[in-house]
Amino acid sequence: MAILLALLSMCSTLAGGLVAARIGERKRLILGLAAGIMLGVVAFDLIPDALAESGRLVAGVPGVLVAAVIGFFTIHIIEREMAIHVGHEQDFGRHTHDFPSVGLVATGGLIFHSMLDGLSIGVGFQTGTALGVSVAIAVISHDFADGFNAFTIPTLYGNARRRALTLLGLDALAPVAGAIIGTVIRVPADVAGLYLGYFAGFLLYLATSDILPEAHSGRPSRAVLFCTIGGAALMFAVAALQE
Repeated sequence: MAILLALLSMCSTLAGGLVAARIGERKRLILGLAAGIMLGVVAFDLIPDALAESGRLVAGVPGVLVAAVIGFFTIHIIEREMAIHVGHEQDFGRHTHDFPSVGLVATGGLIFHSMLDGLSIGVGFQTGTALGVSVAIAVISHDFADGFNAFTIPTLYGNARRRALTLLGLDALAPVAGAIIGTVIRVPADVAGLYLGYFAGFLLYLATSDILPEAHSGRPSRAVLFCTIGGAALMFAVAALQE
């Protein structure tokens, strides 16, 4: 099941890379919905289940919460230090940057991040089917934006279209590889709980620092706001139905 859902994530990534640039204003609605779904998964699924799996304390603080903070700062530091953060299109302007190697390094970071997404699906299913499905929904939701970025970043930095498409293909395959690893390698419950907490911090950063700002860029839109709230409410309903 984990590998099958990772294949859906692959399709979402490809769709983002191939069509996101052509859907105009509707892209913001999709990103808003994705951000809401990711926030809902963190609050209503990942953190509660991770705390249930791991009772380890670090200086009196649940280890899961410490892991979540570490996950948040991991992706933050990577983006700042390795230029993975892509910002909004207007930050780059309409011209390309003649630094192909920077585009390759940045996209390589996205591919590694996508592999971790797939790994999280596999670990989630080891904890329970319901959590695995919730993690997969979050991954599939934001992989659309990942696909868009995996194609856009290398082209903005002067790489050829064919190379950008190759990188997009690798980014699409990465979560499948991660899900296979997460399915084959059995992880102890306590370790799985800490990892899911780490991934929760990872998702929280992506939703609040990358996806939401991009969704709300440009002129203000209540529709985007409603999509964000609706995504979080949807995951609350899914969590409630699982009880």
